[in-house]
Amino acid sequence: MNERTTMNRKPVYEVPAKSVINFKSGFAHKLLCDGPTFSTGSACAYSCAFCYVPDLMRKSPHLIGIQERHDQVVIRRRGAIAAMRAQLVDRSGRPKFKDTNDRRVIYSSPLVDIAANMELVRETIEACNLILELTHWQIRLLSKSNLLPRIAQEIASKYHNRLIFGVSTGTLDDNLARSFEQGTPLPSKRIESLHWLQDHGFRTFGMICPSLPQKDCDAFAVRMRDAIRAEKCEHVWAEVINVRGDSMTRTVAGLRAGGFVAEADALERGREQSRWEIYARETFRAHAKIYRPGALRYLQYVNPKTRPWWQQQQTLGAILL
Repeated sequence: MNERTTMNRKPVYEVPAKSVINFKSGFAHKLLCDGPTFSTGSACAYSCAFCYVPDLMRKSPHLIGIQERHDQVVIRRRGAIAAMRAQLVDRSGRPKFKDTNDRRVIYSSPLVDIAANMELVRETIEACNLILELTHWQIRLLSKSNLLPRIAQEIASKYHNRLIFGVSTGTLDDNLARSFEQGTPLPSKRIESLHWLQDHGFRTFGMICPSLPQKDCDAFAVRMRDAIRAEKCEHVWAEVINVRGDSMTRTVAGLRAGGFVAEADALERGREQSRWEIYARETFRAHAKIYRPGALRYLQYVNPKTRPWWQQQQTLGAILL
């Protein structure tokens, strides 16, 4: 474990990259990929209050020796590109996945933002070019940054049809976003970058996530649909804030600190399971009624009690987690 410099005002730690590609990730169930994901880091340059990754990484060996909380540091995987190459070629250096019919989608990133600054943008470009050259896979890239166009511009046009770009935001209110997303570009800038990609012919998808409880879910769903220009998106994912670890506590605290007391109170009430379920169902119904069949992919954690209702909604886009 080595500490060096800072990134986005956080200390940076490096760990050796043993692997970068996960060939059998759970993100296939979310329909974000066909199994494979890749991540060149283990702790993000951004600090979003609702992020569940700190909870996932609590027992990770990548945190051994680090005194700060997961959300207070950046962890990068040293030698990530070389490790990725080793996973994509055989002992003789020949590509392992050259079947032209192997068009599966690989997703990035399950752990960290791929474009939180230009250094990470350059790393992501390098990783994408490696995948594009050594396989016939498609690549889905998700970010809270407005720098995705920089990635698109640096990849050869012959590969553009294999790239799918999306930006994530659960609100269009820049001030509201500031209260629980630390260090990220404003939603207005993200949406602007998504429009640039669409206007230049790139494949895109929507990610309305995570969204707070709304006074008028129908109006919210329409605003979000229009903002991301859903007619230009291949699919649209949506999700509410999940009660996982202390993500809800952090988000409520961020809202209160930002002066969004009503929003904090509404989310606080949602801690109760029955209220959280109402919040999730109302949000789902609002999205489900406005998208063409097959376009919506609504992510929902279920338990034995709620599963039957959500199973009935699968034809409308519900994905049970």
